[in-house]
Amino acid sequence: MDVLVLGGGIVGVCSAHYLAARGKSVTLLERGEIASGCSAGNAGFVCPSHSIPLAQPGVIAKGLKWMFDPDSPFYIKPRFSPALFSWLWKFRAACTEERVRRVMTVLRDLHCESVELFDELSRTPGLAFGWTRRGILSLYRTGHAFEGGLKESAALQEIGVPSRSLTPEEIAARVPRARPGLAGAIHFPGDAHLDPLAFVRGLATHVGSRGVDVRTGTEVTGFATSGRRITAVRTAQGEFAADQIVLAAGSWSPSLARELRLRIPVQPAKGYSITFPRPDGAPSVPLLLAEAKVGVTPIGDRLRLAGTLELAGLDLTINERRVEAIRRGAGTFLDGLEGAATGDVWRGLRPCTPDGLPILGRSPAFDNLILATGHAMIGVSLGPVTGSLVAKIACGEATDIDLSVLKPERF
Repeated sequence: MDVLVLGGGIVGVCSAHYLAARGKSVTLLERGEIASGCSAGNAGFVCPSHSIPLAQPGVIAKGLKWMFDPDSPFYIKPRFSPALFSWLWKFRAACTEERVRRVMTVLRDLHCESVELFDELSRTPGLAFGWTRRGILSLYRTGHAFEGGLKESAALQEIGVPSRSLTPEEIAARVPRARPGLAGAIHFPGDAHLDPLAFVRGLATHVGSRGVDVRTGTEVTGFATSGRRITAVRTAQGEFAADQIVLAAGSWSPSLARELRLRIPVQPAKGYSITFPRPDGAPSVPLLLAEAKVGVTPIGDRLRLAGTLELAGLDLTINERRVEAIRRGAGTFLDGLEGAATGDVWRGLRPCTPDGLPILGRSPAFDNLILATGHAMIGVSLGPVTGSLVAKIACGEATDIDLSVLKPERF
């Protein structure tokens, strides 16, 4: 075949879609089911408003207050891990104002291009995924947090990401279940949302009908190499050979890369969501509850609360304290969330790089390997544009977006 894609999350499936659209013969391998990783139950935000990277000034000080509190939005599970220590050191080095300013425009371009690609995909016959462009509303409980939000939105406006602040009276009109006393809100009209599971599985079915060989339950166990080329990918179901390989396995990318003696500095960051029947008067526009770090997403007749960032390695156990922290945090902003107490709980691992940017480009070690991982909490938002860029890289085409800050060798 022409291309072998490793990973059946949003990045892998989008890569398969855009490669097939260019006439490539494609096989996609997924160790579990399609969208069984962090594509399944996340908030589903498509968000140019998140064009400021995770690694930014002030995050270290805030994180130090939170990191050893199991109930906080950001938690590091105590353990001895040289890889984690190295990641944290690189993260600290990336938190500079100069670097943030340099990469914001790249993130903006990626997010905005994805919005347009989602628009195109929403017109695909038979592909329905709840695509809705009403923006995202960030709510702030305290004046201090609202001031910080206004500062961030002003920086985003400078690079062309529009926003508008709302008064408490306007919040009450827009969000009937909002608790009184909120300090303010900021609306980002260029944002959107979707049902992530419906999108990834729907697109996988679509590409399968167009000739992509989608293999689930196919775990990669190793590789065969010759010089600077990968000659075969070994799995429990046999070997696969292809002209080019795309590694898009999310948080499992580093363990696969180690089989090739490559080091990818990605840490799995566990996130949780709670999905329950949508109560009367629930918001019709997604919310970001600033101090609680909780996203609230209307998905059809359901409402989803999503949040927390927990660095605990490849650990998929459910920490009930973290789940309860989401419920409690959301309840400080909104009334009528009793259904969350019995809602469906999900957890997934977001692949986080130390500088808050994805890894995208050809491997410096293997000529026929393309890396596409490390999207952290913005994987859904950047899924289509990453897939499109992977296809361009594989075909040797020029890209309109400067990918130099995303190149794998930057670490």
